[in-house]
Amino acid sequence: MPDSRPWPAAVRALRHRNFRLYFAGQAISTLGSWLQQVALAWLIYRLTGSAALLGVTTFAALLPQLLVGPLAGAWIDRHDKRRLLIGVQGLLGLQAIALAALTYSGLIGPTLIVAMAALLGVLNAFDTPLRQSLLSRFVNGKDDLPNALALNAMLFNSSRFIGPPLAGLLLGFTSEATCFALNALSYLGLTAGLLVIRMAPTPRAPGSTGDVFREGLRYIAGRQPIRLMMTSVLVINLTASSYAVLLPVFAKDIFAGDARTLGWLWGAAGLGSLLGTLFLANRHALPSLVNSIMACALAAGAGLLAFAASQQLALSLLAMAVLGFAITNCNVGTNILLQTLAPEHLRGRVVALYTSTRFGFDAIGGLLVGVLAEHFGAPWAMAGAGVLLLAYCAWLLPRQRRLGRELTSMPREDG
Repeated sequence: MPDSRPWPAAVRALRHRNFRLYFAGQAISTLGSWLQQVALAWLIYRLTGSAALLGVTTFAALLPQLLVGPLAGAWIDRHDKRRLLIGVQGLLGLQAIALAALTYSGLIGPTLIVAMAALLGVLNAFDTPLRQSLLSRFVNGKDDLPNALALNAMLFNSSRFIGPPLAGLLLGFTSEATCFALNALSYLGLTAGLLVIRMAPTPRAPGSTGDVFREGLRYIAGRQPIRLMMTSVLVINLTASSYAVLLPVFAKDIFAGDARTLGWLWGAAGLGSLLGTLFLANRHALPSLVNSIMACALAAGAGLLAFAASQQLALSLLAMAVLGFAITNCNVGTNILLQTLAPEHLRGRVVALYTSTRFGFDAIGGLLVGVLAEHFGAPWAMAGAGVLLLAYCAWLLPRQRRLGRELTSMPREDG
């Protein structure tokens, strides 16, 4: 039951006990994940100096979201999601322990790094839709769901702001293995929260995994506004989100820096993302979400071009903040729209298809810019991504108003 005390509108989802427990555990877990992500990127570039391998590793980590994610969504809709999420947290912890041990012993190399990244990607293909689809259960309905989604994204982006600079400091004093070990411990936070949450088992979809999967595809394919929103997620993550692959190259080669420089660049993007989630936490109307997604897609394209052209760290940090704000508004805003409109019994599949598009095309974009950077240089690769995104915005702009009207008129089912 929700807390009877009044809560500020910007954090109203925290009035629900179950969501507060999830929120606290996820805050610890997400911070650890950012420590590992930054340390892994630095380890790859320190060992190999290859921008292409950065792209390959990101591709291996995110591609399972595209290949496994949609079927994972159908599978988890047929099981108790809370129990599954507890099991996945344990497996993620074991992956981080193995990565720490391999790095500490000196056995780690490019092949093992890519293999461990791929394993992480498979586990995340289950973890992400599990967490996202459980949020509506933690807040007991749809009224506070948009705020819960925004606060969940705020956790990710707060850690994105704090984690990379902290990882940079840790790498200066310790090693990548320490960051991986701390991440392994961080999974205990969410596991503990899930164990004390009180809730009925989640409803299970009837039928085979194939039947359940096809039902989710029919829901998305039969609704033109949702198809268009998914296409926008595809393009934004294919282009704008690919910047993350190239940050070690810019930190080391363009700005002649070290792991701390990489941490500052990632932290600036995290600050922008945090501000973006605070912005979304106070928005309610669907048409205004559509407008902000469109404006932020344009801002992301401009941010890519500004970062590509910059030779000054201060300007690049500002461009990173703009990119973080814009990408977060596009991705989280779309997630809020999809989950607000999706029926309860289809939410796992809708979330899985959304996350597979988001992270899968992030993987493809990262691979492409890594290869392009190897041949033409990182600034030209990032500039090309910016031009492509702005071209898509020019195509989408005339359709924006109609999209807002159609989304508003769609029924919101509790099914």
